[in-house]
Amino acid sequence: MILISEDVWGPAFAELATKQPVKQDPDLWKNVDQLKVELATATALVVRNRTQVTADLLDAAPHLKVIARAGVGLDNIDIKAADARGIVVVAGLGANATSVGELTVGLALSLMRNISLSAQETRAGAWNRTPGLELTGRTWGLLGCGATAIATARLLQGFAMKLFAYDPFVKSDDPRIQGLNITLGTLDEVISNSEIISIHMPSTPETNGLVNADRFATMRDGVFIINVGRGEVINELDLISALKTGKVAAAGLDVRATEPPVIGELETLPNVLLTPHIAGITKESQAKINSILTSNIELMLASQPATHAVGAHKEATR
Repeated sequence: MILISEDVWGPAFAELATKQPVKQDPDLWKNVDQLKVELATATALVVRNRTQVTADLLDAAPHLKVIARAGVGLDNIDIKAADARGIVVVAGLGANATSVGELTVGLALSLMRNISLSAQETRAGAWNRTPGLELTGRTWGLLGCGATAIATARLLQGFAMKLFAYDPFVKSDDPRIQGLNITLGTLDEVISNSEIISIHMPSTPETNGLVNADRFATMRDGVFIINVGRGEVINELDLISALKTGKVAAAGLDVRATEPPVIGELETLPNVLLTPHIAGITKESQAKINSILTSNIELMLASQPATHAVGAHKEATR
């Protein structure tokens, strides 16, 4: 049986259900005990980002062959535990990069032109023609230079911007960044030189809390912050302080340290634009991801190598 524990569905999975037994419960991730019961007979598990696939959970899945992640973040899956049990983890890496890039640029434009606030004020009867800022010709820093950052950089080519990027795993001769006019630098160099900073980093011990009071202090006054990576990368209390002083002119946050977050001070600030982790969720990206996942599930259940494996099985992909 193929078990889907979150809100993952679409034509690709409907087609798969005509060939294999599929059980989908979008709220199953909330009930770990019931999830373990269902996993007792499952050969494939499909998750988004809410199901916590721990070693303990995998102990309840003796027949599991593949875990399919509908998205790109893998911090909710214990990859090492899956590897140790011979379970292949597959993900639609890169399939939603364009979607994330478009929202990243959209958040920046909305913040710099006060689009959301102006729309609210106009609906309320005001007619405040407050000047905004142009994006063209400015300096943009990318923290992380993987697929979503590169997609963002491609979209920014038409704005005649200077692009800086920090990523210890990317070298200047990386073919993915050729022709994009990206200058790689240290974290301090990128942060101190950029007028707009977008975060594309995963949540790891090295990245959690990376953008904190000390980092904000080295940024330009009036910097714009966009986070489409993981909420844990930013210290939210330090961000609130920087927003209040004007060190950070405005912030666009698609991700939060806790999701969904408890409503707090960030939600009250007028220079903050909040979205519910939707950067990678478009109809187009979901169709691409679902196609990748269903094809990989079919391959694995037919004892063939996966095409989009991660972890220890990555080298075996075709």
